[in-house]
Amino acid sequence: MHPIADKVLARDMRATARACRLVDDRVGDYAAILKDLFPHTGRAWVLGVTGNPGAGKSTLTDRLIGVFRGQGRRVAVVAVDPTSPFTGGAILGDRIRMQAHFGDPDVFIRSLATRGALGGLSRSVVDVVRVLDAWGADVVVVETVGVGQDELEITRMAHTTLVVAAPGMGDEVQAIKAGILECADVFAVNKADRDGADAAVRDLELMIALGGEVAAASGRARGHSAAAHHARAQRAPSAGGEPVEGPWEPVIARTVATRNEGVAALVDKLEGHRAWLFGTEAGAARREERLREAMHVQLRDALTDAAVAALGPALEAAVHAVARREVDPYTASERLVAAFRSAGAVTPGAAVAPGGGT
Repeated sequence: MHPIADKVLARDMRATARACRLVDDRVGDYAAILKDLFPHTGRAWVLGVTGNPGAGKSTLTDRLIGVFRGQGRRVAVVAVDPTSPFTGGAILGDRIRMQAHFGDPDVFIRSLATRGALGGLSRSVVDVVRVLDAWGADVVVVETVGVGQDELEITRMAHTTLVVAAPGMGDEVQAIKAGILECADVFAVNKADRDGADAAVRDLELMIALGGEVAAASGRARGHSAAAHHARAQRAPSAGGEPVEGPWEPVIARTVATRNEGVAALVDKLEGHRAWLFGTEAGAARREERLREAMHVQLRDALTDAAVAALGPALEAAVHAVARREVDPYTASERLVAAFRSAGAVTPGAAVAPGGGT
């Protein structure tokens, strides 16, 4: 057992912070730490919080921490902040809104930069979540940057995805755009004391209803029975009831995070999704699909790193050859892949020589 991993399992806060830093920076023997910790993961409920900037995600996350701590749960937060395209740095300011919990030994807050990654998450977020899972967190909240309706990466790593919207910010338009329905398990219309809150809720309800009709029509096109359509239209009830089989239909909560209003009801809806996810066959299928997607991402990253390391100068030669229009990027990529498959026996320029092979 790696000594840092051993301390993480002993819930040493400083060792856990160091492990998160090594994993985020991809330095040292971070992989050995992750391998030792992995058998002790899988117990935490991972809650993703996303939505447009300014919707109140950080304030709402702070309130969620309070509710979870009131239930006696150990909470970890991964707050992702945007990275400057000029300096590569990040302000990491989300934690400022969570200062009330810094003295709590059962709350661990970690800020990460996106490092230019698309989709609002850096590649290390999944691994940092696993470190915090092994640390003993009952709930890991991942707050994303909030890049708009195409921010779907969070759905591939979180058990439950909460999309935060606010009236008067154009969210009623965002609600009808592709992607947001697939992203959300629960919607929170935050700042619900503002004008336009009722309209925002109606727009979301309409979007959910239209999404259900599209899914039913798709099912009929594939020849499913009417009884099956009815079963799929059902959703799990909120916390306290038995989860119902069938796909999850997104639910909506109203909150005013600054006044801590509606947060308890929101947690009930989140718990309803968790009950469905871990208590139904449909939920189990969804968890397996997300694990499959996570493995694909892990494999893609590992293959990319291995290919870049193995190809070395040949990759640079390919860039120069494409820039000189000696070869198109598609052919160059095919030759590089072929070279990588042949055990990396590549000399500089051989893989991209005009008209040549590998």
